[in-house]
Amino acid sequence: MATSNATPLSGLARMLVRDGILDERKAQQSYQDAAAERIPFVSYLVQKQHADGHRIAEAASVEFGTPYFDLRAFNISNMPAGLIQEKLIRKHHTLPLYRRGNRLFIAVSDPTNLRALDEIKFHTGLSTDAVLVEERLLADAINRYLESQEEDYTSTLGNLEEGLEDLDVEAMEDTPADRAEPDTDDAPIVRFVNKILLDAIKGGASDIHFEPYEKTYRVRFRTDGILHEVTKPPTGLGSRLAARLKVMSQMDISERRVPQDGRIKLKITKSRAIDFRVNTLPTLWGEKIVLRILDPSSAKMGIDYLGYEAAQKEMYLKALSEPQGMILVTGPTGSGKTVSLYTGLNILNTPERNIATAEDPVEINLEGINQVQVNARVGLNFAAALRSFLRQDPDVIMVGEIRDLETAEIGIKAAQTGHLVLSTLHTNSAAETITRLLNMGVAPFNLATTLNLIIAQRLARRLCGHCARRADDLPREVLLQEGFTEADLDGDFNLKHPNKEGCSKCLMGYKGRVGIYEVVRITQNLSRLILEGANALELQKQSQLEGFNDLRRSALIKAASGVTSLEEVNRVTKD
Repeated sequence: MATSNATPLSGLARMLVRDGILDERKAQQSYQDAAAERIPFVSYLVQKQHADGHRIAEAASVEFGTPYFDLRAFNISNMPAGLIQEKLIRKHHTLPLYRRGNRLFIAVSDPTNLRALDEIKFHTGLSTDAVLVEERLLADAINRYLESQEEDYTSTLGNLEEGLEDLDVEAMEDTPADRAEPDTDDAPIVRFVNKILLDAIKGGASDIHFEPYEKTYRVRFRTDGILHEVTKPPTGLGSRLAARLKVMSQMDISERRVPQDGRIKLKITKSRAIDFRVNTLPTLWGEKIVLRILDPSSAKMGIDYLGYEAAQKEMYLKALSEPQGMILVTGPTGSGKTVSLYTGLNILNTPERNIATAEDPVEINLEGINQVQVNARVGLNFAAALRSFLRQDPDVIMVGEIRDLETAEIGIKAAQTGHLVLSTLHTNSAAETITRLLNMGVAPFNLATTLNLIIAQRLARRLCGHCARRADDLPREVLLQEGFTEADLDGDFNLKHPNKEGCSKCLMGYKGRVGIYEVVRITQNLSRLILEGANALELQKQSQLEGFNDLRRSALIKAASGVTSLEEVNRVTKD
């Protein structure tokens, strides 16, 4: 019998127990685990092979009177495109099958998920009807459908290149009257800049650098964390390229002596736009301009796409489920801290929670979250924003960065008074994060009782799945010296080398990046060491005794499974 304090089962779970598809204990545990991991109940059962998806669908169809449909007989190209955002499809694990007038028929594997139907109805303005399908077929169809949408997006980028002068570019803010626009009929410059932007998007670049020198001018992309040169236009075009970019980002084109900031929004389709954060810097030979590409989809990937090991993901999700306390994400600039925080915020972002963030700058807009852009010039710094948040009845607070004692103390006070606080620091490890806060002046008692979790992270390039080759040329002794264990080498060891020449699918043997994480939960022993004023080395040793992998060990696990290379591990981690 289930205990009195057990989580109440859904109608579907009770039906599975009654029909003998699941025993009650397994149903209770699976229901709790699925909720903790933010996975739909039916998806969890099928993924863990606790129950057969076909039996679940047949029984649920009879029990709830929902029509059953075999997705194998349906062509995904006939599904209505653009009606439901990818975020909703992934969040509710549903798929639009077809539309008939004002009614939209939705494929679901759990007919009791009425919240999904209501939310889709709200976003589309259409009446929604559930159609029951088998979980395995639904998961496959969702992946194929979203891939087809991505192919359409890539095709759209290709078509846009045929009309480079007519790209729909709009600024992120109103144009001041005193910023006159120069002659924009310079078609070659317009086409060149627009092509650079599109090439960067298609190539998965994170930054674009326009760099003037005395005798040369170059354009570089940062792809997978590495800068590489893409073109060298004539030096004489430097001022005209700068003027065009400043016009697009609504900057003062007559001001060349001081740095300026601006933003560009490039509309790719009616439903998708890419934002660019633009900064100019006066140099000896002209203005260097750097564009940071802000793709909103990067904040909606979901925790399963970030690269956490199973135990690390469980710790992060558990910390996010706590009603109060502090979670810190640490690492150097460009290590993916913002994406980790945004992923956590997306998990927490429900109608029942009031979430507020203070950021510098706000990179990606998150619907349903109150985001504040700090502005030190008018006195709106992180500490001032935090103080204001506490008068706004918040449940969750995110502070872009803890830079000083005042911000740290207000954040800790918020975490002690019933709020969940997320923030970042620029430190290299979990242990150094603790000592940095103590050195700022945070009282050890406050830190030991408030801090729930620390995530230190880096980004490593992911090996290309098409051209990487097995690394059978490294002696066992060398691998052991690098940090691999005997258990690693005797297990399913799949170390690979990149193909330095690359292929049509990658750049120098790599495609994309994966997170490398050190996730440390603050245990009683670590709290005791904090109270005793332990140094970083002592804290690091204790966290390893507790079983928390450091960055090096986590990176080696990724290399042993063929995700990244040993060369990349050595680049992003140090002993």
